[in-house]
Amino acid sequence: LKTVEGLLSDVPEASVTIYRLASGLRDGQPGDGEFRLAQSIRPGAEPGARWYRVRARAFSVPGQRLPLLAWQLADISKERAEQERFFLDLQEAIDHLDHAPAGFFSADQEGRVTYINATLAEWLGIDLTSFTPGAVTLAEIVAGDGMALVRSVKADPGTTRNAVIDLDLTTVKGEALPVRFMHRVSASREGANGPTRTIVLNRTQGEDASADLRASEIRFTRFFNSTPMAIAAVDNRGRILRTNAPFLSLFSSVVDGDAVDRRVRLDTVIHERDRPAFAAAFEKARQRQADIEPIDTLLPGNEERHMRFYVNAVADGTGEGAEESAIVYAVETTEQKALEGQMAQSQKMQAVGQLAGGIAHDFNNVLTAIIMASDLLLTNHRPSDPSFPDIMNIKQNANRAASLVRQLLAFSRKQTLRPEVLNLTDVLADLRMLLARLVGNDIKLKVDHGRDLWPVKVDIGQFEQVVVNLAVNARDAMPNGGELTVRTRNVTTQESKSLPYRELAPADYVVVEVEDTGSGIAPEVLKKIFEPFFTTKEVGKGTGLGLSMVYGIIKQTGGFIFCESEVGKGSVFRIFLPRYVAEARTAGEPGEAPAAPAKVADAAKDLSGSATVLLVEDEDAVRMGGMRALTSRGYTVHEASSGVEALEIFEALGGKVDIVVSDVVMPEMDGPTLL
Repeated sequence: LKTVEGLLSDVPEASVTIYRLASGLRDGQPGDGEFRLAQSIRPGAEPGARWYRVRARAFSVPGQRLPLLAWQLADISKERAEQERFFLDLQEAIDHLDHAPAGFFSADQEGRVTYINATLAEWLGIDLTSFTPGAVTLAEIVAGDGMALVRSVKADPGTTRNAVIDLDLTTVKGEALPVRFMHRVSASREGANGPTRTIVLNRTQGEDASADLRASEIRFTRFFNSTPMAIAAVDNRGRILRTNAPFLSLFSSVVDGDAVDRRVRLDTVIHERDRPAFAAAFEKARQRQADIEPIDTLLPGNEERHMRFYVNAVADGTGEGAEESAIVYAVETTEQKALEGQMAQSQKMQAVGQLAGGIAHDFNNVLTAIIMASDLLLTNHRPSDPSFPDIMNIKQNANRAASLVRQLLAFSRKQTLRPEVLNLTDVLADLRMLLARLVGNDIKLKVDHGRDLWPVKVDIGQFEQVVVNLAVNARDAMPNGGELTVRTRNVTTQESKSLPYRELAPADYVVVEVEDTGSGIAPEVLKKIFEPFFTTKEVGKGTGLGLSMVYGIIKQTGGFIFCESEVGKGSVFRIFLPRYVAEARTAGEPGEAPAAPAKVADAAKDLSGSATVLLVEDEDAVRMGGMRALTSRGYTVHEASSGVEALEIFEALGGKVDIVVSDVVMPEMDGPTLL
């Protein structure tokens, strides 16, 4: 009698399995295995291959020093034959599914495609040999707003749901493929989305008599679901009958496919305050009126999104058996509303700037006359005179008023700038000590210089005034101390396109950020901070011109300024200054004569009190004050109230004028044109 080990250890097909089990038994480990023999080990059995399963284990017997070994050998040929038949049937079923005249795919709960049959892969141009389950998502192969239709199909917890959806798929080449989904979704008992199974019918195939009708259906479905407008058909009770894909996409936060199937009322997607207006418009549609005003409303639950609804009557909507009473179109107008608000604010600032500039110019003339009269009085009064302090007080207050006028001129962008090419790193480094003294010891000042900053072309004095004003405002917002950070960096054209500022033109900029950790600015105040004379400070502690002057200087320089703030956390002002690029100088034409060397200027000649002066000023008070001041110094003065009159006097004098003192802005002819 042979043991199993002795019987099969020399048979090549079984020796590996027998050796493994025997080795395990010596270590006290049970095991099992299967092997195939070309002939049965039972004498007299029918010829043919056989499958065997062998099991081995060791067990202890009382009184025996060594454990006993038990081997079990069973013929499992019928079992393996059944498994092979099942596998072949499965392979045949997969082959049938792969080559069926319809497409098929399955996706997991995240929308990742885990299986796709050969038919659908061929339609889409997907190479199955390189397809990896989960590598392609459903959103990648569904075109347009079709995913809104797919997502709108939801199953109740613990159930499945079927739906028929007409949409377009996108092939690997980017072409649209019109299909019909037989879509099944499932949900767990907890309501979580489960895997989906979908049969896909190609709507372009077929040559039968209905081909023309099918082509018409495809064209209408594509038009209906590809239009940028959300469309819904409404019955006579105001309930939604059907929608297109953009409707479900636009109002996905309010309604879904289930809600449409339940015939939810359309006013569900309209803000509560505007539902009476929609009811009135819908009633007009039921009466088949043609002229119905559109309705502007907000999205329920998100009042930052604006919508506009158009209600159209259906011509046969009141006939017998009519289903639809109105067709409603909806578009999102959030961007349009934002642009309208931006345009209105820009026009408002421009109008205020023009008004402020006009007032400032006229007021400046009055102040100039007062200051000149004060100077003339001071020349005739000694400091010991009783009236001397009063005259000085008049002059000092006039100068204070003139400072306010300069701020108004800065806001209205009518001041004279002297721009020069600068590196802001050097400017801010020189300004740091002044800023530190301004903000005080309770506020930590930090200046972060950007690397390799591009040059900018600005008026250095005005730019320093901008930074100082922002630093002072930040200091006032941190009465208990805090941190003030001034940082600079370059912003490329590509980066500027991604920034959330609509009016910022794409270009290269150098950005200056002034950030504080103060009290912040309330949203309703943030909209008005750049308006002149708007201030939240107490009376006597602010003129309301600081930020308006900053705004005007930056705008006149060709830049942009924006503010972001959160109450209780602080504010950050961002100044975008255009990158300065030097214009290339072209060489002179061949044969061009070299420029003549500049004539050496004559030695400076002192003309004090001995020159003939032509004084041109349209404001009488300023002209009279200037004439008195110049005459008192010994000058021969000829006065003119306009540029035209000045030219006439100049010709009458035969050009014998040493100095021309002229106003800049005058009627008929301005100062630069005169000179």
